Amino acid sequence: MAWTADQVEHLKRLWHEGFSTAEIGRQLGISKNAVVGKSHRLGLSPRPSPIRRSARPTVRAAKASPVRAPEVSVPATPATPSPVPAAAPEPTPAAAPANGATNGKVVDLTGPRCAWPIGDPREPDFHFCSHRAIPGKPYCLDHYKIAYIPGSSKNDKVDAA
Repeated sequence: MAWTADQVEHLKRLWHEGFSTAEIGRQLGISKNAVVGKSHRLGLSPRPSPIRRSARPTVRAAKASPVRAPEVSVPATPATPSPVPAAAPEPTPAAAPANGATNGKVVDLTGPRCAWPIGDPREPDFHFCSHRAIPGKPYCLDHYKIAYIPGSSKNDKVDAA
């Protein structure tokens, strides 16, 4: 954009009067970013941040946030897995493969175990698949096939054997 001398003077006057960059842009018929860039090139005094900062941070009330599935960590020494509660319902065949592993809670996932979440994290019967994971992947073969699109990358190829 080519700035005329009148536009530059108008910008300087509005800037020193304290108008916002958006308002200056509206009055000059240009974008806010053009105003910011030109004021910077002219060496005009920086604007104070529009975010009000107080000397002492205020404590905000905690907002309800969506519940995330807990992160799975591998302890340095293997822990004895807790038994699965008898009241826990069996996962559906589509949700969990039936290849002999027990359904695991976060504390049960030791070593290379499938971290596929099963159920609602807000419910007490929430658990992870916990079957043996494919080396280098977070899931067992059955959940790997659901999570990854076959052939999308050379690095995602897995031997089924």
